[in-house]
Amino acid sequence: MKKILVINPGSTSTKIGVYEDETPVLIETLRHSAEKIAEFEKVADQFQFRKDVIVDVLSKNNVELKSLDGVVARGGLFKFIPSGTYGVNDAMVEDVLNPTKGEHASNLGCLIAREIGDSLGVPSYIVDPVVVDEMNPLARISGMPEIERLSIFHALNQKAVARRYAKEVGKDYHDLNLIVAHMGGGISVGAHQKGQVVDVNNALNGEGPYSPERAGGLPVADLVKLCFSGKYTEEEMLRKITGKGGVVAYLGTNDMIEVEKRAMSGEKEAKLVFEGMAYQTVKEIGACAAVLKGDVDQILLTGGIVYSKPMMDLIVNKVQFIAPVTLYPGEDELLALAQGALRVLNGEEEASIY
Repeated sequence: MKKILVINPGSTSTKIGVYEDETPVLIETLRHSAEKIAEFEKVADQFQFRKDVIVDVLSKNNVELKSLDGVVARGGLFKFIPSGTYGVNDAMVEDVLNPTKGEHASNLGCLIAREIGDSLGVPSYIVDPVVVDEMNPLARISGMPEIERLSIFHALNQKAVARRYAKEVGKDYHDLNLIVAHMGGGISVGAHQKGQVVDVNNALNGEGPYSPERAGGLPVADLVKLCFSGKYTEEEMLRKITGKGGVVAYLGTNDMIEVEKRAMSGEKEAKLVFEGMAYQTVKEIGACAAVLKGDVDQILLTGGIVYSKPMMDLIVNKVQFIAPVTLYPGEDELLALAQGALRVLNGEEEASIY
């Protein structure tokens, strides 16, 4: 049995878990006030504060650090890398301390994991960060030489449910062709071909279906005109794409439970926006099916929105002609991280080198 500490930093919270193999023995969400976070100029400056909070909570819950076999954290905005479990090394730490792809709380994960791991003499890892990149060269072409399509998606959860499905049906993930749609604050739909995500929409910066708070793909010429209309700054336009786009722009809320209730009660605009999100997701799934030449073993739908039966009915009815559909509501990032570390600690795969 392996005992693993799992760390998942968010903007104003840090989720931690202690697992004995795949069984959680401690799950905690550590809240950080906006005022406290504002004290730090850069994300990396929060390192010592967040680490001390984690160690303190572990101590209060009688978790002996010396009993750990490894530490694993959510990966951040590193350079683009293939899927896998990566040992935290100097190069990774350097990229976090001198970020080129942006600052995000998830960048702290590897710093904290390595500090705790090194102090105990146990390995530290990250697993399937959002910058996992296994795209086919053809999928990178955008139509404009100055712009390349990028692989930014919910890699951790997509990969975890793909492996979970493969295990449930007694097959190897690398022997299957799957379409995986993660439906949460953003929506990413990936074509998984024999263990590689050969194509996926950039779920952060304006591709694919619109979602509760992201605009998705937009008519480009009209977007350019809006950018140069003089009505919005560059920052405001970027927020209209990510954060204030999609459902929240139309209906004033990103709460899909509320939107579903409004749609089901007959509110015309809510019904149209609710069904439109399903419609665009279906189109993206169909595009992935074409990429896989129609050779699709299963379609997997995951994320918080998958709890919505009306939404699933709209999607499943339109895509089940492609392949059977399996639903995995919600996401369990802590377990997915623990599983990634376990695969290495148990010798099922080798740790990748960053």
